[in-house]
Amino acid sequence: MIKMSVKRTTVIFDKGGEEHTDETLRIALEGAKERKIDTVLISTSTGGTGLKAVKVFRDSDIKLVFVRHQTGYPSKGKQMMPPDVEAKLYKVGKVVTCTDVLTGGVDVGVGRQRPEKEQPQEASLPFIVPPVNVIVANTLRQISQGTKVCAEIAMMAADCDAVGIDKPVVCVAGSHAGADTAMVITPAASNRVRDLRLHEWLAKPQ
Repeated sequence: MIKMSVKRTTVIFDKGGEEHTDETLRIALEGAKERKIDTVLISTSTGGTGLKAVKVFRDSDIKLVFVRHQTGYPSKGKQMMPPDVEAKLYKVGKVVTCTDVLTGGVDVGVGRQRPEKEQPQEASLPFIVPPVNVIVANTLRQISQGTKVCAEIAMMAADCDAVGIDKPVVCVAGSHAGADTAMVITPAASNRVRDLRLHEWLAKPQ
């Protein structure tokens, strides 16, 4: 008999925040095991969430891919993740560094860049329509910031050939610090964004 439906649970946090990091990582681990998913993507800007993930996943066979911000965000010429942390993460998984596909790139830069004394903002120059990627980003943020980041890191990892595009992965992200969102996603390269599939939320803030 073909199974037409399955009942699963999504953990809903009362609000987003880094205080949910450990629980979100445990939920991601159990969710990956239950679904026989062998790869988990971790959004980690400075490496803190990545190092916590190493501890949570250390007794599993699940492959970890750590996705960080592009160099130059938010400060010109600077990488947020310290080299020593990067080296630690490289020992246990892949570290992805590439353009933030929804909130970086030339199209966003045209609208964002200002004289250095002013605060940059996305697509805010007069008479400039927000780029499509910013519209996509802000639409996903209506669900949660972590949802936007999960979709983004799935494309970034696919762009860098760090994950395949033929099977689901679990993505973990948060609201600017730590983790509060875990999703099952089938990745796609950013130039094939219509192929990206957001299957389910394992955890998210309300």
